[in-house]
Amino acid sequence: MTAIQPLFSELEPMPKASADAPIGIFDSGIGGMSVAAEIAKYLPNERIVYYADTAYVPYGPRSDEEIRELTARAVDWLYRQGCKIAVVACNTASAFSLDHLREHYGEHFPIVGLVPALKPAVLQTRSKVVAVLATPATFRGQLIKDVVEKFAVPAGVKVMTLTSLELVPCVEAGQQMGEACLKALKEVLQPAAEQGADYLVLGCTHYPFLNQAIHHLFDNQFTLVDSGLAVARQTAR
Repeated sequence: MTAIQPLFSELEPMPKASADAPIGIFDSGIGGMSVAAEIAKYLPNERIVYYADTAYVPYGPRSDEEIRELTARAVDWLYRQGCKIAVVACNTASAFSLDHLREHYGEHFPIVGLVPALKPAVLQTRSKVVAVLATPATFRGQLIKDVVEKFAVPAGVKVMTLTSLELVPCVEAGQQMGEACLKALKEVLQPAAEQGADYLVLGCTHYPFLNQAIHHLFDNQFTLVDSGLAVARQTAR
């Protein structure tokens, strides 16, 4: 595997980004395009620079240190392209990198990240059972744990954590409706259906591309929620 660059390069003096500078968006692959689409709809006059780290996709199975280093390299690239803001459109990268990035850049370069959209699911569930589908690394991070403690626990909502290493590669290959992907989805989501989960939080930006497959397998069992619109609104601020 190609060696990963050091965590951060030295910040070089750069002119302050103008209002018409582009928005930088980063993900490990094509998953962040789901977020980019929401930003483009919400901010139609903005230009977007998209960085897909396809050399190292998927991030989910990687170590915490690798995730931080790869994310730092990607955001540094967006910074050097003159972007006025960086959107870390990857739940896994956000789980381990947001604090480091914000400390490094300060107010010099705003950083927007993702947290699985658990809050709206908790507020709207009728069955009191919500499932979150995300990568193993996302569940290791503190962000999702904090959201569960803040919103789900006080509301008495059971949160099921579901993960599959097969789904991101399926999306990257454009095989969302392929036999292997449908089999993996059924295996990972069936326990949530059996326990009566009525909301499914898509905790990875690749997963909105699986909406059709999920509906094909489970009809209207789940209301699907993701972070795309919330991130677009945060970016607009």
